[in-house]
Amino acid sequence: MLIHNGEKKLAAASVWRTVQGWDRRVVWGAGWLLAAGFAAALAFSTHLETHRSWGLCAGVGYAGAALAGCLLPRPRARSVALACALTGAVVLPLLYLVLTGRAQSEVGVIERSGLLLISQGTPYLPHPQNVTEYTPYLPGMAVFGVPRALLGDQNGVTHLLGDARLWCAAVFLLCLQAGRVVLRRRSWGGSGHSPGHGARYRMAMTALVASPVVAMPLCVSGVDLPLTGLCGLGLALAVRRRPLAAGLVLAVACSLKWTALPAVAVAVSVLAAAGGLRPALRCAGASLAGTLVLVLPGALLSPAAMVEQVLAFPTGQGAVRTPADSPLPGHLIAELVPGGWYVTVGLLLLGAVAVTVSLVLWPPSGIVAAVDRLSAGLSVAFLLAPAGRFGYLALPLVLMVWARWADGTRQPRTVARSAVLCGPLPRFQAASPRP
Repeated sequence: MLIHNGEKKLAAASVWRTVQGWDRRVVWGAGWLLAAGFAAALAFSTHLETHRSWGLCAGVGYAGAALAGCLLPRPRARSVALACALTGAVVLPLLYLVLTGRAQSEVGVIERSGLLLISQGTPYLPHPQNVTEYTPYLPGMAVFGVPRALLGDQNGVTHLLGDARLWCAAVFLLCLQAGRVVLRRRSWGGSGHSPGHGARYRMAMTALVASPVVAMPLCVSGVDLPLTGLCGLGLALAVRRRPLAAGLVLAVACSLKWTALPAVAVAVSVLAAAGGLRPALRCAGASLAGTLVLVLPGALLSPAAMVEQVLAFPTGQGAVRTPADSPLPGHLIAELVPGGWYVTVGLLLLGAVAVTVSLVLWPPSGIVAAVDRLSAGLSVAFLLAPAGRFGYLALPLVLMVWARWADGTRQPRTVARSAVLCGPLPRFQAASPRP
């Protein structure tokens, strides 16, 4: 009787796995088809040549991924789909744009900053006259332009290796992988991730890199990618109670953009809740000291230029109008409401206070909670900023997806459901039939 019941459970589990496999295939194909629609719409609606080139190439890659995911046999469907998406959305457009010298203006700004950093010790032009002469980043971002300054603008492999986009992408990927290595040390009962989690993580990260939310900025600019990776790594170190390392990593992030400052607050909150005041102060002190070491030289050499380009220009108060003018709530208020700029600044301050209070009263305890709290704060800041872009929201989105796959402390739903359907397999196999 027990064997008969066990066979029924195995049959039910097999049917469930078949149905679930088809559900996943439909979702997989629909996701790539949606990405193909986005890429095609962008290609035929944008006035930017870099975005049009990416959209045309990525649209073909995503369409191939959707077909492969739906039509090929299951063992090969996902691998072929990922290969199509990654080739069409990342490899080919990136090579084409780099070798033809096409990029968003941010890439040229970073590469010029690297040259200025080497030649004059500060990445800022003293008297910028137009948008492309402004450097709205902190001095640390200029490091990604140093390879171009050292290798020059020659043709071939040298030209490829000097492109700032490659170095931004490399730091992004290395930091996310390092964050996963840090997190897995105490996951799944202290012995690593759940069985098979590594393969699922690699597949998920490949899909994330091939998705429009990462692939498009990686190919056309890549400016926010290293900041995203450093914030993820810094929070992972904080969750694993390594305050000094977390503070130093976040100091590097803070030397790129002021956007990284909320990550320091989240890391301090995590450490204070887990270990008390001492590790929290160590993290905060390391972040502050490291940021000053990396930023202060450039600030002292060109204080006026830095204030104008890093503070006034991105907030819409510079002598030159910022091109970041997506119709987000903060921008609409600043443009349409009398005294709107002050209203948006007030709303930003209220949002910062609300997030700070939440960190004090309900400190996050894990990587997912920490990233979610950071993402909430960044989303509020991006939505209410007087000048912003929709693309800025990719930073919290990428971090939220990465954190859930890098955590690996929960059993997959398929394992749990199979266990419920099948029961403990050795038990009914070892049982004897009733007489």
